[in-house]
Amino acid sequence: MSEKIHTTVSQVMSTDLITIDATATVHDASVLMHTHHTSSVVVNRRNAADEFGLVVVSDIASKVLAQNLSPKRVNVYEVMSKPVISVPQEMNIVYAMRMLSRFKLSRALVIDHDRNPLGIVTLRDMVLRNITDIEAE
Repeated sequence: MSEKIHTTVSQVMSTDLITIDATATVHDASVLMHTHHTSSVVVNRRNAADEFGLVVVSDIASKVLAQNLSPKRVNVYEVMSKPVISVPQEMNIVYAMRMLSRFKLSRALVIDHDRNPLGIVTLRDMVLRNITDIEAE
């Protein structure tokens, strides 16, 4: 009998973090998303006591475009999610998947012990990796 595989979120996460300030416009965020071929942008903390935010394309679609607002006149802080769910880099993907599923979220920010962002892990990537792990056992 083979040993059970334990994959951590750091093994699955995307490390290409794209960040933006909360006062930037939604247009600026969408340009970053387009340029970097990503569907989310991490919103920087104002200070060490603050929390990170996140803007995803669905936020832009529902809170800006569907409302007929101009992306150049709406600031990121008006549409971002904050605080975002964050997970430690050593968390097992099984538990991270459970947490995201419970909150009906598709992604989480991966952080180190000092709360610095390391990457983003998506439910999609964890599910696909977990299926691969199960098949390898």
